[in-house]
Amino acid sequence: MESNAGALLNPWLSMWTQPRRTMRQVLETDPERLVLALAAIAGVSRALDRASLKSLGDHLPLVAVLGLSIIGGALSGMLLLYLFGFLLRWTGRWFGAGGAAPQHVRAAIAWPNVITCWALLLWAPQLLLFGKELFTTETPRLDANPGMTLLLLGFFLLELVVGVWFIVAFLKCVGEVQGFSAWKALANVLVAGLVMVAPFAILGVIIAVVAS
Repeated sequence: MESNAGALLNPWLSMWTQPRRTMRQVLETDPERLVLALAAIAGVSRALDRASLKSLGDHLPLVAVLGLSIIGGALSGMLLLYLFGFLLRWTGRWFGAGGAAPQHVRAAIAWPNVITCWALLLWAPQLLLFGKELFTTETPRLDANPGMTLLLLGFFLLELVVGVWFIVAFLKCVGEVQGFSAWKALANVLVAGLVMVAPFAILGVIIAVVAS
């Protein structure tokens, strides 16, 4: 253990198994390195998932779906980095956080997306195999080929496992920055998320009341 204590980690690999130690190394070297790029990549990944769930390909050609996901996702990812970073730092004080620097909190949000980067690579073979049917309600080629349907299910399960792994790493990174356990970091993240969506929920209720 002692011989490994000072070893320099490769965050692209160590984030999977040593998220706290990896996060500490990032903070001690350059907490702003690649933060915007990782946030943008995370935004693209979320945008692709939303485009698939909402069957955006029913209304747009594949190139437009991908273009919107890449451009819009990257911009939203960087915006969310700063917004959620501010909220996470603010609500963290309610749980007794020691006033982590803003760039440190943003690093804790961004760097777990190393795992997202690996997951994003899974989109390449899926696009080659399934094409636009990843984003459409009707899937005639998949329906006619049970083997391809099973393969798509395999990709989905793999992405689900990676997603769970990301959540664990994310909570450990937030905990490392805020001085929390992973469970306390979860509470911090949930409260910050509620604070972020509350104005939109209230606005939705007001619009619904006015419309009725």
